[in-house]
Amino acid sequence: MLSGQEGELVSVSVDVDPRYLETLLEVLAQVTFPINPQIYHGAVTTVEFPAYETRLDEVRRALANRGLGGAKVHCVSMLAKVVGAH
Repeated sequence: MLSGQEGELVSVSVDVDPRYLETLLEVLAQVTFPINPQIYHGAVTTVEFPAYETRLDEVRRALANRGLGGAKVHCVSMLAKVVGAH
């Protein structure tokens, strides 16, 4: 299992309208842990990054504080993601 003192390592995906991508990236730059996002463009823009599960509330609060509380945040176990890729 991929876990540590901060809980399980998860893959976090945040979906936003493409016009809010810059705001989303600014929000993620302000959280207290490093994020190296991968960005996927489609009908919605998805920003994906790994984080420990205990950090998810911080991400959600940061989004809400900048008016992005309606952004869809999805999480999946990093282990499940790795196993599912094979």
